[in-house]
Amino acid sequence: MATCGAKPFRPGAAERCRHLVYFKYMKRTGLRYEHRKSAQDVNYRWLRHRIDALPRESGMFVTEGEVSSATGTSRTPVREALQRLEAEGFLEIVPKKGAFVPPISDSEVDAVMQARAIVEEWCVRQASTASASLLAELEELLEAQRQLIGNAVSFIQCDREFHRSIVSAAGNQVLADFYESLRERQLRMGLQAIADSSERLKLVLAEHAAIVEGIRSASPEMAARALLAHLSSTLSALRHK
Repeated sequence: MATCGAKPFRPGAAERCRHLVYFKYMKRTGLRYEHRKSAQDVNYRWLRHRIDALPRESGMFVTEGEVSSATGTSRTPVREALQRLEAEGFLEIVPKKGAFVPPISDSEVDAVMQARAIVEEWCVRQASTASASLLAELEELLEAQRQLIGNAVSFIQCDREFHRSIVSAAGNQVLADFYESLRERQLRMGLQAIADSSERLKLVLAEHAAIVEGIRSASPEMAARALLAHLSSTLSALRHK
């Protein structure tokens, strides 16, 4: 059996985390899972998979014909998916040629993390006086992450839900939607690469625990300091991945 320091790794932890994230998403949005997806969604997911897997220092050019052939759909939903991705800042449409996914610069990494800091600092200050249910939720996610050292994908899922829970608890839907767009853009910036380091994951756990302690103490200043230190550490890791 694999181990995480002195604690055994429980094989069911990743599945529990996925179920928790899924349940919370369904509860938050009120959506029901649908097996049938629109052609635009098919193309959107195909393109996002290609984009997220692209090294941040690399660019990529895609054409409507290429995507249409790969997904087995017509060009109209491909065009709609490209327009959606352009609106979200993932690519630039080149008229009559296709779309270009540009490399991600260090300045863009800095800008996204700065935006996260602004949003999350305000939210964690609000959440520091939230109900006991938020604290229980964060502790549950923290425990799930402890069991996921060595499983980078599921660890990142729990990491995202940890921060999302704090933002959601602040009660500002405009900021919550903006925050989601920031996390989507960050996927390609190297989170997967830094999550492959068990030492980095252990540091994240310690930083998350400090944030939880600030919220438990009902101290906005303590919670904000811990949150900003965590984001600063993440930025440093992204820069040196």
